[in-house]
Amino acid sequence: VQLVESGGGSVQPGGSLTLSCAGSGFNFDEFGLSWYRQAPGKEREWVGLIYSTGDQINYSDSVKGRFTISRDNAKNMMYLQMNNLKPEDTAVYYCRIPTLGNWGRGTQVTVAS
Repeated sequence: VQLVESGGGSVQPGGSLTLSCAGSGFNFDEFGLSWYRQAPGKEREWVGLIYSTGDQINYSDSVKGRFTISRDNAKNMMYLQMNNLKPEDTAVYYCRIPTLGNWGRGTQVTVAS
């Protein structure tokens, strides 16, 4: 089982960024997937969850209305579209299979002027 995040980088406040999570080694379309993030000096925070079929998505209050989670089961990919980014969104972003407990290695997002 492997999860690989990509797409991180530096962006100015108000900007946008899209992260990707590539899954392999498991039946991708059978599992819900989550995004988490961890800011420097803080605990890892849940960002959102997308169900296996993509028909139900939940978000934390801190990102609701700004972030959008999607998935393409044909490509074994999950995405996190982040709009109107704020400095407090700066963190390492991880994808996770909640029911299996597997984590990716993360991708850094930095929001600064």
